[in-house]
Amino acid sequence: MNNAKIAVGSDDNYHIANYVANYLKSKGFDVIPLGSLKSGNPEPWPVVGYEVGKLVASNAVNYGIIICYTGTGVSIAANKVRGVRAALCVDARTAQGARLWNDANVLALSARLLSEELAKEIIDAWFSIQEPDPSEIHNIEQLKKFETE
Repeated sequence: MNNAKIAVGSDDNYHIANYVANYLKSKGFDVIPLGSLKSGNPEPWPVVGYEVGKLVASNAVNYGIIICYTGTGVSIAANKVRGVRAALCVDARTAQGARLWNDANVLALSARLLSEELAKEIIDAWFSIQEPDPSEIHNIEQLKKFETE
């Protein structure tokens, strides 16, 4: 998974957003900063979520990580992009399950809830899953069909 491109976007200058970007870099990921991580200024959460989603859906990056105060707004915005399966994860088990059972490709995080240690646990769990559970492929394909209806 090292050398994978990860778009990381945040709507504000949260300490945890910078920590996440730096942690990913320390793990060997190619981090593409968006939103306030790029501009240094607060950015609208719908734009941040959508921009990260577009990069993921176009395969310009392998995965996206999006951060806002609760994580909810950016996840809703990212999920407006066809091909994005954004999951708001507040613990490592949920992150692991989102990848394993839902083939989630965008990780949404809450700046309000995350400590550095919890962020590491969630990110490590997310990237510990390389492929979805084969028994869930049918369900994941069903989601893709819904996008075309």
